[in-house]
Amino acid sequence: MQKMMQSLNIIGAGKVGRVLGRQFVQHQVFHLAQVVTRSAMGALQAVAFIGGGEDVSDLANLVPADVTMLTVPDDQIASTCAELAARGFFGPGSVVFHCSGAKASTELAAASAAGAVVASLHPVCSFADPTQLAEHFAGTICSLEGDAAALEILISALQMIQAKVVQISAANKLLYHAGSVFASNYLVTLMETALQVYQAAGIPADIAIAMAEPLARQSLDNVFKLGTVAALTGPIARGDMATVEKQGLVVGEWNAASGILYEAFTPLTLALAARKENIYSAK
Repeated sequence: MQKMMQSLNIIGAGKVGRVLGRQFVQHQVFHLAQVVTRSAMGALQAVAFIGGGEDVSDLANLVPADVTMLTVPDDQIASTCAELAARGFFGPGSVVFHCSGAKASTELAAASAAGAVVASLHPVCSFADPTQLAEHFAGTICSLEGDAAALEILISALQMIQAKVVQISAANKLLYHAGSVFASNYLVTLMETALQVYQAAGIPADIAIAMAEPLARQSLDNVFKLGTVAALTGPIARGDMATVEKQGLVVGEWNAASGILYEAFTPLTLALAARKENIYSAK
């Protein structure tokens, strides 16, 4: 496959921008021109992490590139794009994309109005440890939506960094991203709640972690090996609703928000358990 050496500017090089930027540089996908962050130190650190590009801390010093990647916070995508468009950075032939999981490519309307083709790209992974992720990015699933011309370039770019591509609809972007929130963000919150409950029951913090870790890891392993229905165990799976009711009351007395969380999981878990019963009755 012919290597793409179009120029690339990265605007807002936080964790996502740095990881993707390093991939694009290491695999010689784009010629990294400039890296823009809100501070001079941040720009220097981003360039050092990525391994290329000129550090810039002021849009006034930015030079237009063939491709522009916006990795600014979600609520700044539209306004940053509009500012760049007003400065004349986009035109026919320009490619502009952002990396929000929840926002669609329609946030880049100002670039579209200037004649650019636009898209959104979202790596489905955790950016808690950018260094480790950058070293093991191959195989990461990335979702894409946007203009066909922009997608053609980005699909090739992602293939060159050994990512996997899934195309989604802009109309489903929020719902799609909610799946990632449940699988990652809320999973972390759920584990924090579990650890707090253990400690409220008198378990020392270090022992609580030692108890929760194998249980959580085994449960997740079972989900992906056996499926959610077969992986479900516990009182609801056994039909022990008396225990579930008592536990819900005790948790709610300890912490109202955690009690609400416990109750919210009950009907969803009952529905999952019913599928387990249907499978066994069919056999």
